[in-house]
Amino acid sequence: MNEPEKVNFIVKKLRSKNPVLITGFPGIGLVGNIVSQYTIDQLKLRQIGSIDSKLFPPIAVLFAGLVNVPARIYEGDELIVVVSDIPISPTISHDLSKALVDWAQRINARELVSIAGIATLPDEHIGTIASDADIAKMIRERTKQRHRIFGVATAPSVLEKLKGKVSIFGMGTVAGIAGSIMTECSLRNFPAICLLSETYGTAPDPRAAVEVIKVLNSLYGVDIDTEKLLGQAERIELGFRRLAEQVRKTEEPEVGERGLPLYG
Repeated sequence: MNEPEKVNFIVKKLRSKNPVLITGFPGIGLVGNIVSQYTIDQLKLRQIGSIDSKLFPPIAVLFAGLVNVPARIYEGDELIVVVSDIPISPTISHDLSKALVDWAQRINARELVSIAGIATLPDEHIGTIASDADIAKMIRERTKQRHRIFGVATAPSVLEKLKGKVSIFGMGTVAGIAGSIMTECSLRNFPAICLLSETYGTAPDPRAAVEVIKVLNSLYGVDIDTEKLLGQAERIELGFRRLAEQVRKTEEPEVGERGLPLYG
């Protein structure tokens, strides 16, 4: 009997012929999660599938009393978004990245976008603050500051699209699942970009997500209203505190260009 695949994509038939594939896995600042989920909500994407793995932690995700799978796939107009509610440990990153790029090739995706955070801004250790009121005040101060976006790509032609829209890294590393996905794409000459937004350490950072969405709007001609996301900043940060703490325990920082720590 053949051993079952470590990672399985369970997906309905797609309508898209040549989609952009956006991936949002938990990482520093939960930038990928926030961008992906907000995009799904604003564009009213339909859920078309899920990702299953025997290497995922044994949990069920609940929403309004209903059970949902922790890693889900959504589709819109030539746009597919993958979002996960569980941190991806290093032990599964390679297998998940390989399966993801396999699937991207099967669906004829024209480009893959991997989204992550980069912790360069002062971290007030929000996870240690007990008062929701204090956290809300800190969030309001953070939303006043602009976050830079850094970009990398798997090919010169793809990198050219980023110039003038983000800061390009000349040298560095991208750790975690975001880095693993980019490496797998590079090995296969698959067009991909990674957008890294400055964050405040491990805490959920909606403002960082806003800046990524602005870049996505510019790159792919989507029209996602970011003002609504800023208005939800306090609720998002408070709601994602537990997941952010799980990510903090899972990931360790790497040092990138000019001493900047890069994260998946």
